[in-house]
Amino acid sequence: MGEKQAQEDARLSPEDLENHVKLEAGDASTLPGDQTPEDGHGAPQQTRLYKRRWLIVFLFSSYSMCNSYQWIQYGIIGNIFMRFYGVDAFTIDWLSMIYMLTYIPLIFPVTWLLDRKGLRVIALVGTALNCTGTWIKVVSVRPDLFPVTFLGQFCSSLAQVFILGMPSKIASVWFGSEEVSTACSIGVFGNQLGCAIGFLLPPILVPNVNDMDELANHIRTMFYITAGVATFLFILVVFVFQERPKLPPTQAQATARRIPPEEYSYTASILRLLRNKPFVLLIISYGLNVGCYYAIGTLLNRMIIDQYPDEEVNAGRIGLTIVIAGMVGSLICGVWLDRTKTYKQTTLAVYIMALVGMIVYAATLKQGQLWVVFITAGSLGFFMTGYLPLGFEFAAELTYPESEGTSSGLLNCSAQVFGIIFTICQGKIIDKFNTLAGNIFLCVFLLVGSIMTGLIKSDLRRQNANRLAKEEAEKRMLEQDYGATAQISSQPKTPPSQT
Repeated sequence: MGEKQAQEDARLSPEDLENHVKLEAGDASTLPGDQTPEDGHGAPQQTRLYKRRWLIVFLFSSYSMCNSYQWIQYGIIGNIFMRFYGVDAFTIDWLSMIYMLTYIPLIFPVTWLLDRKGLRVIALVGTALNCTGTWIKVVSVRPDLFPVTFLGQFCSSLAQVFILGMPSKIASVWFGSEEVSTACSIGVFGNQLGCAIGFLLPPILVPNVNDMDELANHIRTMFYITAGVATFLFILVVFVFQERPKLPPTQAQATARRIPPEEYSYTASILRLLRNKPFVLLIISYGLNVGCYYAIGTLLNRMIIDQYPDEEVNAGRIGLTIVIAGMVGSLICGVWLDRTKTYKQTTLAVYIMALVGMIVYAATLKQGQLWVVFITAGSLGFFMTGYLPLGFEFAAELTYPESEGTSSGLLNCSAQVFGIIFTICQGKIIDKFNTLAGNIFLCVFLLVGSIMTGLIKSDLRRQNANRLAKEEAEKRMLEQDYGATAQISSQPKTPPSQT
């Protein structure tokens, strides 16, 4: 191969040889204007990975964390906010469920905006709304201003619509085919870390004191901290967040870039996705799993206080345990997928283990041993929360070359619908019967989701596209080497006397 390459290089002009070396070295930025990778004439395009990709995904993960923290900051100390604002438990539950409700009608226009305007616009709008919501809450710390605090939570819930569907999109736009699952896991990691902080900090920052003025000061301090962090992250996004790299990271992303915007129809894309039977099964099964997680997170304070009175701080720590274990599970699953590409097998195994974890958690909650609840809740979180990035990446595989933002949006929409249904139903079951009956209710639907996951056909379209692109590139190289050898061998030999 080395001799053939040398023979081919010998026939190139000095300028052509220089450009050829640049391509081999991965430096496409200095090619002449008429030889840019985008002008490949059917040949595989030049790809490149930029170090900046890690800054982008960690910045996204940070502001996703700030937003998801607010989802649970009321619910985990719901009994305290009930007393401060003078409202009932169901009203406090809506401060969490508003996150789910706003997502359902708005995800489709936001996904359309993501496809049309790109990642940077979505990031700016999301962080701006998140920042606005936190400052509205700062001025709502009075017992008669519950509508104002609800308005602030509503603004934060609007920001979530611009955040939840982005991990897989950022992963595909910035990362190589061997990194997409890990990158997606890091993006989801921020959301989970925010939930963990939301379970941990509010019970510490807002203790259950009797003096209303002192309680108001504690709540105001918590809101000021959140607003400061949200403002700092918004400024970072304005100056740091970049739309996309100059060169695509994979051949699959290069192909997606070549599709003209006018040829893309968002409505047609959704219709194609809804005709994709494996993806429809994933939409429902994903919604069942994540909907159960939303219900558990929203009602955790009520479940723990019911069995262990005056344990608000430990209720938050149990929630923290669930999420931290899930974060570990997410990262492990992401790395595992990048190495093995066993999407269906991994998704099904994690789903079944989430069902087993839910059964064990439900059975041990009433045993009177809080340390046992910590262990069983952690095992539940490892698999149930660890499932989140698996669903995103499996969807991206099943639906390529459709936009990852669209597929992620449909998954999250399903999760929000089931989250509202499960939260309301489980809350009513707990009130009428007991906590065990509410948890059994969730176990039934996790069983249904496990069966549906087993029925999904594993059609890994994105992996197949990358594999075919690599094979095509290798084929072209072989053809070039063969052509060069044939041309040299066909040239007449020079007689020794003329030499």
